[in-house]
Order: sequence, then structure tokens, then C-alpha cells
Amino acid sequence: MADGDAARGQKLFTRCSGCHTTTGENKAGPSLAGVFGRAAGKVDGARYSRAMASSNIVWDDVSIDAYLAGPTKFLPGTTMAIGVPNASDRADIIAYLRSLGPG
Repeated sequence: MADGDAARGQKLFTRCSGCHTTTGENKAGPSLAGVFGRAAGKVDGARYSRAMASSNIVWDDVSIDAYLAGPTKFLPGTTMAIGVPNASDRADIIAYLRSLGPG
């Protein structure tokens, strides 16, 4: 995967901020602070679909990219339905999330 622009990714993350934070606070979706290396469906206090909670996904560049490209295609049964179709935008958002450090 090509390296993205974390600064641009932070700006693009506003698309995600209606449901997610990077501060540790859960909203409709879990906080994405420290998402890299974290098992999917495991943030305390966050609500997850059965599909997400029972998945064996560990978030990394590849899994996050595939999920953002098509959440319901990547994980049927997930409650996140909004994707990021543009590969460059995904790379930038991933670079931003990576800049926040590991889980």
C-alpha cells in the first residue's frame, strides 16, 4: 500500500467523526484511537454488530483499507454501511490513523 498523507487524512477523517473519535470516546461507532494492531469488535463500551464482534480481524493497513473500500462486502453483517471509495482518500485516512499509534 502506498503511503498516505496523514495531514490530509486528518481533514478527511471529518467524514468519519459523526460516528467515530480518535480520543478514546465511543460514539455510534468505537473510538479509532490506537486501532492498529487491535482486534476488531473489542473496544470496551462500544456497540458492535454480531459479525464484527465474532470476527477474527486484527486491524492493519490491508484490513482497514478493505473495510473502508466496502464495509458490507468486507464483513457481511456489519452495521457500518458508509465506505470510502477513493483509494487515495483511504490511504490518507489510514496514514492519519497510523499516526495515532498502536492499540
